Amino acid sequence: MTSVRRLLALPEWSGQVRVLAGAAGLDAPVRAVRPLAGPAAGHAVAADELVIVTIPPQPADWRLDALLRRVVDAGGAGVLVPCGPPPSTVAAPGAGTAAGPGAAEGTGTVAGSGATEGSGAVKGLEVSRATLLLADRLGLPLLGAVGGDPLDLVVAARLLLAEPEIDRARLVLAAHQAFDNRTCTPEDVVRRLQDLLGVPVALLDDRGQPLAGEIAEPGAVRVDEFVPQRVPLDGGMLLAHPALLPHPARPTLWLVAELRGTAAARAEIVPPALAVAAAAVQRWLLVHRVELERDARARTALLGDLLRLDAEPSAQLRRRVADAGWQLGGWHVGLRIGAVPALDLVPWTAEISRVLRAEGVEAVVVEHGEGWTGWTTFAQEPTPARVRTLAAKLRAAHRKLRGSIADHMGVGRPHPWPEGLAGTVAEATDAARLAATRPEAGFFLQVDQLGMAQLLLEWTRTDTFEPAARALLAPLRDQPGDLIRTLSAYLDAESSIAETAAVLGVHRNTVAARIDRVERLLGVDLGHRDERLALHLACRTVTLPGR
Repeated sequence: MTSVRRLLALPEWSGQVRVLAGAAGLDAPVRAVRPLAGPAAGHAVAADELVIVTIPPQPADWRLDALLRRVVDAGGAGVLVPCGPPPSTVAAPGAGTAAGPGAAEGTGTVAGSGATEGSGAVKGLEVSRATLLLADRLGLPLLGAVGGDPLDLVVAARLLLAEPEIDRARLVLAAHQAFDNRTCTPEDVVRRLQDLLGVPVALLDDRGQPLAGEIAEPGAVRVDEFVPQRVPLDGGMLLAHPALLPHPARPTLWLVAELRGTAAARAEIVPPALAVAAAAVQRWLLVHRVELERDARARTALLGDLLRLDAEPSAQLRRRVADAGWQLGGWHVGLRIGAVPALDLVPWTAEISRVLRAEGVEAVVVEHGEGWTGWTTFAQEPTPARVRTLAAKLRAAHRKLRGSIADHMGVGRPHPWPEGLAGTVAEATDAARLAATRPEAGFFLQVDQLGMAQLLLEWTRTDTFEPAARALLAPLRDQPGDLIRTLSAYLDAESSIAETAAVLGVHRNTVAARIDRVERLLGVDLGHRDERLALHLACRTVTLPGR
């Protein structure tokens, strides 16, 4: 905020403006500067306004006192009055100035540039001593100007007051020049904006994690509010602007600037430049989205050609597969991921691949129907142990994706060469279709379990088996802890306490306690394979959809 003292430091003011009285109010804020033709001018005075009289008042003009009171009553910042040309010499001490206590009462002649602050000494301007005392008593700065055009002082002061707007305009212009119509990557946008502002800048995803750049407290941004934000910090603040796409399912990106120390004073200036940079991110998102959709259509078409393959692939098809970076040789294990309802598939394909890689699974993932079809390839025929390890990794990935992206997942068996790809994908699709109805299995099913599952379904659909199954499990009904579902998940997980706990989302000690209660209530030993099989069939019967 500009003050009267700050105006006095202007080069245009410092050589010819002196404080006559009211030095106690020099730190008063100045929001506007108004020129008046004379002290009697009838213009209303605004709060925090400095009044500059452009015509020298008459000696001992009572209207100057009236102007001081008008300015004080309105909450103004001060009054400046001019005089004639500056003197050629500085008045000698004791030459009749009104600077000291020995001055004659009545009027004070204000001497030249050698006067001290508050002395009221500027040659050529006679200010009543009563006026000086009034300004001191009111705490209102009374300034005197020697020579020059008062309107030049007005212009210099108004330029200073307009500095924030000028700074903002210059910054916005520089931002438009930095982010012209060319498409910039997120990293380029962050780097250019950081160079422009001289402060840390980052691009955050919809979880508040940095995609480019780095700031100290990214978690302070409220990523669930799609409006520009100002987040206070110790010693500064974060300014955040969203970069959105029209499609509602697209995650929001946030462009964030961290202003600390002296940079925090520019908090009112930076947001427009931040908005220009956010528009550059939006352009990149649009272009990137078009590229993603084009690539997705090409991948889906290529996958369709591979799944319809009934002979040796042609040279052209092999070339397309090579261009896509896919492998046709080796042993393939297919997977099918069903998407949650109404999900826009294209933007999430990269996230699915990322989660799979985090679990140690390198797989091709393609948007296909209402979900994704994919496969991972082994150079040699995988052993049963390697297949089980792969299934465990895929199950772990499914847990991370479940609910937000994926709904259910199925995994096929290993099949060799190009002709085996369609077979393992078909098995994974069948497994996924059945997994969608299996909450007790965590909506995940491997095809090695699929044949047994289908056989169990046939056994348990008989009219004689269902009443027997319900009677067998009757002691578990109405018991706390959802014992039937726990038992079913436990048997599906091959009696693994840890796996059952993961599927049900409870602690493993809870599962162990429930299984112990099941054995006591039913009077069975789940370590006995015949009793375990009978209970597995019974659980499958009573948990079928619609029963």
